[in-house]
Order: sequence, then structure tokens, then C-alpha cells
Amino acid sequence: MDSNPTSTQTLQKRNHELSVLNHIAEALNREINLKDALKTSLYNIVKLFDLTTGWIFLKDEKTEKFYTAITIGLPPALADHPRRMGGTCHCIDTYVDGDMEGAANINAILCTRLKNLKDGTAGLLYHASIPLYARDRDNEMLELGILNVASTDWEEISADDLRVLHTVADLMSIAIQRARLYQKSKDIGAINERNRIAREIHDTIAQGMAATVLQLETAD
Repeated sequence: MDSNPTSTQTLQKRNHELSVLNHIAEALNREINLKDALKTSLYNIVKLFDLTTGWIFLKDEKTEKFYTAITIGLPPALADHPRRMGGTCHCIDTYVDGDMEGAANINAILCTRLKNLKDGTAGLLYHASIPLYARDRDNEMLELGILNVASTDWEEISADDLRVLHTVADLMSIAIQRARLYQKSKDIGAINERNRIAREIHDTIAQGMAATVLQLETAD
């Protein structure tokens, strides 16, 4: 048995990471509501890195604009002023430009929403921004959004931390795409049902009118 304290600590850390990843995967697979699933996942990843703050930007499929989907523990400067979470920022611009593609380019970024604020930041300054991508049926890359977790002192993220964050991002991306496809199938089903009802109404009215015309012709 290896008595090396470093090896033991590393093993314990890996076991903890696996436990958290498993919990996140279960939440994403179990929760019907995507928002609840993402919130559970974000909570666990923030807890894993012993942080307090995280948020997820998602890209609206129709408008292609980014919106804040989930937040945890935002500092007062952002929580009390939601408009500061709106619009673009450095991480969104970087994401749109494609500079964040691939785990090798994910790193700690100075948060432009916080850097010019003096009060209410809770000491937060840096955040890790992890891109959320998926592929469609034609294997085209789809931009889904960005996972952010914030820290007071991050300057460089370790390869192990990047690996875990990237795995979580992959899990989230799958869940987001699945939820959107499910919603689309529901919408298509609703459209088909509305069309069916419309046909029934049309046929019923047509039959009723035909019967009425026949009655009038008979009376005449």
C-alpha cells in the first residue's frame, strides 16, 4: 500500500471529482426541467472548487443573443444590478470570435463586469469561462453558451481543473441540446395536433353546412 501522503491526497481528490461528476450527470439526466438541472450542476461544480459564485450564459436560438440562464452567489454589485449582467463582455466576445474553442484555450479571464467596480464585488475578480458547444445532425458546431465560475485569486487554472470543467461543460451541452430537441418535438407535436383539430373543425363545419343547405333545398 502506498503511504505517500501526496499520492493519497491525489487519489482522494480524484474520487471526489468522480463523485461530483457522477452527481452532476445524474442530475442532468434526472431533472425534467433544464433550468433545475443546470442549477444543480453549477452548484456542484462551484462546491467542488470551493468557490461561491458561478453563472451560465445561454445563446437564444432565435435571436442569437446571450442571456443569463442561471446564477449562484453573485456579488451584490451584480445581483443588485441585473442590467450589469446584460449585454456583451470579454468572455462573450472571445466566445463569439471562436478563441475559446478547445480545452487548451480555456483559462482564467479578468471579468470585465467586475474590474471597474469598487464596491460590492466580494473580492471577485477572475473567472474561468468554459464554452458550451454541441453538434447538429450535419455535424455542424452549435454555439450553446458559456459556463463561468468566479474566484478572487485565479491567475492560472491547472490541467486537472480544466479537465473537470471541460467534462462538466460537455455534460451540460448534451443536456441543453437534448432539452431543446425535446421542446422542438413537443412544438411539432402541438402544431400537428392543432392542424388535426382544425381539420376536424373544418370537416364538421363543412358537413354541418352541407346538411343545412340540403335541408334548405328540401324545404324549398
